[in-house]
Amino acid sequence: MPEGKSPYQNDLHRNRENGTLLDPYLDWAESEGPPIYEDFGLDLLALETKAWPRYDAKGAFAHVHGRGDFTSCYVLEVPASSKTRPIRHTYEAFFYGLSGRGSTVVWTPDGAKHTFEWGPKALFCIPLNCQYQIFNGSGREPARLACTHDLPLTINLFHSDEFVFDNPFAFNDRIGDLKHFDGDGEFTPVAPGRHMWETNYVPDLSGFELKAWDARGKGSSNITFILADGTLHSHVSEIPTARYKKGHRHGNGIHIFAVTGHGYSVLWWEGDSEYKEVPWRHGVMYAPPHWMFHQHFNTAPEPARYLAIGMGSRRYPFTTIRRKGAEGAADTSVSKGGRQIEYEDQDLRFHRKWLEAIKTTGVSSVMGDTFDEAAVMKLGPDKLTGPIRSPRSAGPAPGGT
Repeated sequence: MPEGKSPYQNDLHRNRENGTLLDPYLDWAESEGPPIYEDFGLDLLALETKAWPRYDAKGAFAHVHGRGDFTSCYVLEVPASSKTRPIRHTYEAFFYGLSGRGSTVVWTPDGAKHTFEWGPKALFCIPLNCQYQIFNGSGREPARLACTHDLPLTINLFHSDEFVFDNPFAFNDRIGDLKHFDGDGEFTPVAPGRHMWETNYVPDLSGFELKAWDARGKGSSNITFILADGTLHSHVSEIPTARYKKGHRHGNGIHIFAVTGHGYSVLWWEGDSEYKEVPWRHGVMYAPPHWMFHQHFNTAPEPARYLAIGMGSRRYPFTTIRRKGAEGAADTSVSKGGRQIEYEDQDLRFHRKWLEAIKTTGVSSVMGDTFDEAAVMKLGPDKLTGPIRSPRSAGPAPGGT
C-alpha cells in the first residue's frame, strides 16, 4: 500500500456524517500521526516509522488481517539517546523487543519507581494505567518495540480518549509482587501446554525454560505467561530441530511473533485447495484469521521459538472459545470436536513441501517414525493438489475471538 496511507480512508461503510458503523479505534489511529500498515503479515523491523507526538517518539500501526475486534499492534521506535514522554493508559500493553536496547521506568500508584532494562526478544507488560517512560540506552542506534494491546476493545467500548489516556484510577490489584519488575516470578503447574509463569518482565524469551507439550508434536515445548494479572494472553512455544508442529485453529486476534530460528507457516480455510504461506524469522508478525487452519514449520538447523499474544489469558479466558481451548480443545483432534489436526490426518503435500524446504538448509528429517517419507517424495501431482485434506469437523464452528 502507498507509504503512510490508511487502508480505511475510502471505506464507504464507516459514515461519520450520519453516524453509522463507526469505529472509534480506527478513528483514533488515523488521527495519531504514524502511518498505518495492513497486510496478512508484516516485517516489523522494515516498517517505516514517523513522528508520534503522544509518545514524543516515532511509531507505526501494524494491522494484520487476523487481528480481530479486541486487539491490535503498533511499533514504537525511540531514537538514539532519546526517551518517550511519560504516558499512562487504561488498555493492557505487552511489549516485545525487536531491536536496540533500553530501559523502562514504571511508577506504581504508591509513588514508587521501578526500572528494568530490555533488549531484543525481551517481553514486558505495563501494569494497567501505571505511568511509564521508555529510554533508549544507545547513543547510536534507535530502539524498536512491538506493542500488542487491547485498545480496540477499550476505546470502542468507552468512545473516550480522556478515559483511556487521562484516567486517574489506580488499579492497585494489578501491580503484583514487586519482584516481577526484576524478571522474577512464580511457576504454576497446570497441564502440558497450560503451565503458567507469572511476572511482569522476561529479559530474554530465547533462553526461557519451557515445558514439554508433546501433544502439539513430538519434542514441542511451551510456557504460558500471566503478565501483570492481565486479561491479555501470551505464550512462547518451541519447535524442535528437524520437526514441525501439528496443524490447528483458534479464534482471531492471536498475534504471532517469530523469536528464534526461521521457517514458515501455512494457513488455509477448511475445504480450500490453496493455502497462504508466511515465511518468518525474528521481526515478522502475523495473526491467523478466525478459525483458519495453520501449521508452523521449522526449517532451521536449530529449534525455533515464537511468541503469541492475544485476548483471553489462562487466568481470565474472556471468551468461550478461549475457555474451551484451555479446557482441552486446543490439542484435541478436530475429528473428536477439538481444533488440532493429527499427523495421521494431515495432508501429505505439507510434509512433502517441508522435506523439500529443509534440503536447502542442510536439515535431515527425524519424522520418519510418523511418515513414510520415501513414499511421500514419490507422490504424484494428483496427491499434491485439490482440496486440502483435514478431518471432518465434529460440531459447528464457534463465533467470536
